[in-house]
Amino acid sequence: MSGTTGVDPGTGRPAGDTIQAQTRQALANCEAILGAGGASLDDVVEVGVLLTDPQDFAGMNEEYARWFPADPPTRYAARLGAEIPGLLVSIRMTACLD
Repeated sequence: MSGTTGVDPGTGRPAGDTIQAQTRQALANCEAILGAGGASLDDVVEVGVLLTDPQDFAGMNEEYARWFPADPPTRYAARLGAEIPGLLVSIRMTACLD
């Protein structure tokens, strides 16, 4: 899946103004999309994180570690090129099903 942001699907707005809140929402959105496809976070083999501000890496990583506490999938982080007001993070995942 690609380009999953920290936007609350119920409101269509960013799920807060901190990197932790938006990362939490982005990961919850990813989990819901995976579930709809018959997968889970346990099936994820790669994660790409795009940050509006690279200085937010530590805060994003703090929340990310709660979702992948042991043996996390391979991950990369880069700067999000698009300037979308209020958007701090976008996450993409690749999952592999047997």
